[in-house]
Amino acid sequence: MKVLITGTDGYIGSVLGPYLVNKGYEVTGLDTGFYRSGWLYNNGEIVYPSYIHKDLRNITENDLEGFDAVVHLAELSNDPLGKLNPEITFKINHQGSVSLAKLCKKVGIDRFVYASSCSVYGEGNDNYKTEASEVNPQTAYAECKTRVESDVSQLADENFSPTFMRNATAYGPSPRMRFDIVLNNLSGLAWTTGIIEMISDGMPWRPLVHIKDISKAFGCVLEAPREVVHNQKFNVGDTEENFRVREIAEIVGEAFPGCKTTFGSSGGDNRSYRVSFDKINSELPGFACEYTAEDGARELYEIFKKIDMNEEVFNANAYTRLKQLKYLLETNQVTDELYWV
Repeated sequence: MKVLITGTDGYIGSVLGPYLVNKGYEVTGLDTGFYRSGWLYNNGEIVYPSYIHKDLRNITENDLEGFDAVVHLAELSNDPLGKLNPEITFKINHQGSVSLAKLCKKVGIDRFVYASSCSVYGEGNDNYKTEASEVNPQTAYAECKTRVESDVSQLADENFSPTFMRNATAYGPSPRMRFDIVLNNLSGLAWTTGIIEMISDGMPWRPLVHIKDISKAFGCVLEAPREVVHNQKFNVGDTEENFRVREIAEIVGEAFPGCKTTFGSSGGDNRSYRVSFDKINSELPGFACEYTAEDGARELYEIFKKIDMNEEVFNANAYTRLKQLKYLLETNQVTDELYWV
């Protein structure tokens, strides 16, 4: 199978690409390269996908010719980045993604696997959210995910089969590291400062999933019979891996010797949701998570130790999405529309 992965130079893409190559897929990556300046460590992979340097919004039919499937990761990623410029977030994440899906259908690509997010559930009580639950997005980023799911779902027919992967909050090491997601961020703080000092009470719920388990899930979708994944939504993760943020902090504190953890009293973050992952574990052939949050925290500790990571690296622009985009804008390397100058 010939697969195009958009966003292959990102946090997930740089792990997913080699994963699919090693499973025998013929993989091509596509990325505009906003975060290419960040490379935290060598993960030992010797084969990476061939690469197209291109903006999602500039993809043409010619770029898509010959592929059997597209795995679509390339969007402006995470909630703070969406707040920076909601209008451009909608242009890229919503309009750009729907346009890509339409092009895929037009050129005859049957499989379209979309990286959605459990953030579409937004604000909720302690009840577990399933794929049938009502969505309640709280940010531009999450709102775009819901719109893409809705619009692309309407394109599904006997010749075009989309699948929507609602990933839990990712964690774990990647060469194109991100330190702006919760477990990775807390691990970086634990290593560089020896203390996790939270201003909030840490009570919101978050489901977590290891980046390698996300890669496994995407691989299982590509391998699954069409009728199993056609126009389906899957929460990606494991039901046992729902945690309050304070529990995540405690898990990280245990993995980093000598780390102290403190909590504040404020709330402030209304994004809180617990998610059921029963559907993907019972209906997607071959899928089951292999990693826990404890595994991920220990992995990060060992990598930070191996590369002797310092505070300067932890705080580098390239490992935090909002900081990097602000830097590219301030230095006039990209336009206000986030095209390269």
